[in-house]
Formats: sequence, structure tokens, C-alpha cells
Amino acid sequence: MVRYKCYSDPLLMVIVLPQIKKLVNTRKYFVLTVIIIATFFNSLALKTSAQDNTKQLSLSDAIAATLTNNKSIQLAQLDESIAASNYKQTGAIFLPQVGFSYTAMSTNNPLNAFGFKLQQQSITQNDFNPELLNYPSGTPNFTTMLEVKQPLVNMDLLFKRKAAAKQIELYQYKTQRTKEYLTFEVRRAYLQLQLAYEAVSVLEEALQTTDSVYRFTDNHFKQGLIQKSDVLNAQVQVTTVGANLAKAKSSVRNASDYLSLLMGQGDGVIYKPVNIPQSEISTNDSVAKIADSRPDFLVIQKAIEASDLMIKSGKMSYLPKLNAFGSYQFNDNQMLGFGANAYLAGVQLSWDIFKGNSTKNSIATQTLERNKLSEQLTQQKEQSQLELDKAYRDLADAQYEIGQQKISVEQATEALFILKNRYLQGLVNTTNVLMATSQLSDQKFKLSQALFTANITRAYIQLLTSSANK
Repeated sequence: MVRYKCYSDPLLMVIVLPQIKKLVNTRKYFVLTVIIIATFFNSLALKTSAQDNTKQLSLSDAIAATLTNNKSIQLAQLDESIAASNYKQTGAIFLPQVGFSYTAMSTNNPLNAFGFKLQQQSITQNDFNPELLNYPSGTPNFTTMLEVKQPLVNMDLLFKRKAAAKQIELYQYKTQRTKEYLTFEVRRAYLQLQLAYEAVSVLEEALQTTDSVYRFTDNHFKQGLIQKSDVLNAQVQVTTVGANLAKAKSSVRNASDYLSLLMGQGDGVIYKPVNIPQSEISTNDSVAKIADSRPDFLVIQKAIEASDLMIKSGKMSYLPKLNAFGSYQFNDNQMLGFGANAYLAGVQLSWDIFKGNSTKNSIATQTLERNKLSEQLTQQKEQSQLELDKAYRDLADAQYEIGQQKISVEQATEALFILKNRYLQGLVNTTNVLMATSQLSDQKFKLSQALFTANITRAYIQLLTSSANK
């Protein structure tokens, strides 16, 4: 739905009414009518096109779309899946390994040839002939074998499995923190979009007032009542406000494109924000502390726990390992033959007594890396606490500034109203009105910026004080 507003600015009425009276009785009236109609329909088409490309967007919808479609979250979830897959691989320390093989061989090596016949259970008395033993002919052997290996006690692998389980928790907390950060980023982008619309509104109002001043000044200049410098000053002000308005409209598009990127949507859509309620956060809470259960802290904590388990795994590698094995095989001198069968089963106890200090040095390296992670966690907690204290102070400053700017806007509005009335009476010059107009626009924009800063600070405090238990 396209809506139009009818402004009743006294300066506009003073300018427009005399001009209409002059044109009514001239031939230019028809031409002017055609131009006005053409301009009206052209403006209508532009507004309709702009509205077709504009979409209402609430903050909750923006956050929901981001949490569903954002690529960073999808990548974090893939890291979770990779960690889970790596953990499943460690299940091999409990499960047997089964292998099947079929081998075809032929040899005239005396030892191997006699061994083939033994495996085929085909030894005869004639095979003990020294001539045949020393110079056998080519002897084939076809072996079909099923082999099984069963891990029994491998303490080092058990702790590696526990470390892999910690990796799953680590990436789960990383995904949660990614969602929290993107939620904050959406709030900030949404507030930037809202600020851009506020700037457009302020500048449009300033442009309307400045343009009316320019027209009034130009009309009086043509009547020889004021100097040309006043007209030039007004024209410069109109140009400046118009340029700033164009930049503000570009900022709306930029903020909309960034929101589209966060939400995983296509660009080209201009979003229209819905007013968001301000959350209440006390600015007197000087004892607020960072929660140890914040997801990004838990990411480092789980990495430390995983490092501890890898260190224990390295120490456990000094202990003996116990594994069982077994095989069942068929041997025959004919391809695809299954004449002779045999099995082999046993238990192996192995102990790596010395590995050239590689295990010792590996444990020392892992210990240093664990200590580094601990220092990083402590540093990050301290830095976050400093940022939280600063955020509370910034919020208090922003709320104080909001109160002051509201008063300033009221005063600037009243000052402009008085100057415009005196200007119509010829008591003040054009520069005074233009300066008052700029002052009002500046105060309004500063109020919008103060509100923006307060809302951003609230969102940042929520990010800093988040907890994995919430």
C-alpha cells in the first residue's frame, strides 16, 4: 500500500500559493499540469517498485533464519560429525579384526617345497628320498585363510578413546558459541539497519525543511528582497543534505545485504525492521562476573581434558599389551582346492621396553601444550571480565547520553520553530535557519546513535554473560 503525506509547512505555503496564482491565467498552466502529472506517475512507479523490493523483517525471524541457514553453523556442525566419526573409529580397541585371503604360490626351494607338502598333508615315504628333498621340482600351494585378531588389554588406546570423546564435547560447545556469536552479529546488523532508516528519516525531514528555505529564499531574491549569497548558502545546504541522504539510503542497502548474508538468503532485498523492545539490564551491577560455563571457555577446558587423557595414554604405552589372534586355513596343490585344513590360535603379550625416548619426549611436549591451553583459558577469562566491566560502564554512559539528547532534540526543535517564524517575518537571515536545521538533524541523529550504542551494548553483555547451562 502506497501512502502519501500532505505537509503544511508555512514556508512551503508562502512559496507555492503565489506561484499558483500567477500560473492560473497563463499559457504555462497546461504545460505545468502535464509536467506535474508525469512527475506524479513517475514517482508513483518508483515508490511501488521500491516497495515491491522491500520486506518487513523482525529480529526473531532474522535470528531464526541465521541459525538455520548460516554457513558458519553448518561448518561447525560438520566438525561435530567429524569428531563423532573419529570417536567411532576408536571402537576398534574392543572389536575383533577379521581378514580373508587366498594365496597361490609355487617354488622349487627345498625347505618351502617340503613345507608345502606338510601343509597339504600329502607327505609320503618317497618324499624323504634325498634326491627329491635336495632337488624338488616346482611345488604349488594354494592357501585359503581366515584370520582373526582380538584386542584384549591396550590401556594406551583406551585413554585415546576417552580423549576422542572429549573432542565431541569440544565441538558441541564450539557450535553453541558460534550460534551465540551469530545471534549477537544479527542483532548488531539489525540495529545498524534500524539506525540507517533513522538517518534516512532525519535527513528526509531536513531536506524538506532546507528545500523550503531555499525556495523561499530564491523567491525573495527574484523580488530583490535579499542577497544572492543567501540563495547560494541555501542551495549548498540542499546539495549537502541530499548527498547525505543518498549515503544513508546506500547504508540501508548495505545493512540489508549483510543481513541477507547472515541469514543465507539472496541479496537484492531491502529489509524494513520492526521496532524491537529494549531488554532491561541493570547498570548498577558492579559485581557481575563472567560464567566459567561459557561455551568458548568450555571449548578450551575440554581441549585441556583431552590433552590430559593423551598424556595418560602416553604413560600407559609403557605397559605391556595383551592381544589374541587366530587363523583357520586350507592348503591344497590344486587351485580352489580345500584338501588340508588347520588352525592356529594364541595370545600375545608384547612390551615395548625402550623406544629411544620418543614416548618420554612426546609426553613432555603434550604436557607443555596442556599448560599453554591453561594459560590461554585464564587469560581469556580475565580479558572477558574486563570487557564486561567496560560494557556496563558504556551502557550507563549511553543511557545518560540518551536522556541528554532527548532534551537537546526538544530544545533544537523549539529553536528551529522560533527561527522559522522570525525568518518569515524577515527578522533573521537564511544562515540562522539553515544552522538551526542542521543542529536539529545532528541532535536527532546523535539520539539515534545513543540508542544504537545502548542496544548494541546490551546485546554484547548478553554475549559475554552467556552460559552453556542456559
